[in-house]
Amino acid sequence: MDLDLWGWAVAMLAAVAVGMAKGGLPMVGALAVPLLAGVMSPVAAAGLLLPVYVISDMFGLIAYRRDYDLRVLKIMAPATGIGVGLGWATASRVPEAAVTALVAVIGLVFALNALIRPKLGAAREAKVAPGYFWGVITGFTSFVSHSGAPPFQAYVIPLNLPRTVFAGTSTILFAWVNAIKLIPYFALGQINLSSLETALWLAPTAAAAVWLGVWLVRIIPHEMFYKLVTWALLLISAKLLWGVIV
Repeated sequence: MDLDLWGWAVAMLAAVAVGMAKGGLPMVGALAVPLLAGVMSPVAAAGLLLPVYVISDMFGLIAYRRDYDLRVLKIMAPATGIGVGLGWATASRVPEAAVTALVAVIGLVFALNALIRPKLGAAREAKVAPGYFWGVITGFTSFVSHSGAPPFQAYVIPLNLPRTVFAGTSTILFAWVNAIKLIPYFALGQINLSSLETALWLAPTAAAAVWLGVWLVRIIPHEMFYKLVTWALLLISAKLLWGVIV
């Protein structure tokens, strides 16, 4: 994949965003595809970044191997698999702009609601039906444009998990999602030898950024962490919607 100096600089920033997401800051990962879309097509950007996500996932799994909510994973993992399958089945029929707009609206509505009523309250048990609903949307939107973070957060943030458990649950779930996306991405031609070569050059930067994300998660106070997540969700969703409108 041919990139000029500016293209490589943008790709490196996208790799940093991917790594920080795998380090427990999933909202940062939503910046990766929009960043790369400035120097290549969104479809090519998604195909280039998936191997970078998968490699970064390995480091994230090491970092959060003991920090996760098993119930959330049991509920959402099968549902995200269904969502990925739907994304594959409708890849040639559903406009990417429509999916991006859906992700953006979900993120905006949830973030604004959280900011208007910011008190999280006590931790509560994850419910099955909402988890399956948001899980399917998470898998579908992640397949189309690596934008699964907003629907994931819409389900998990109200559970008020400890910040490391939130981060670890996100990292483990999306490691699963990214792994099962590899087969359809290869089948659709979104991953090829050229994009794999570029991804391997970006992988060390992403891997280093994983540990930056882990460090930030562990030093940020609990309430501040959720405020940052919510504000990041709001800003990223607004940027996604703006990109669709203009």
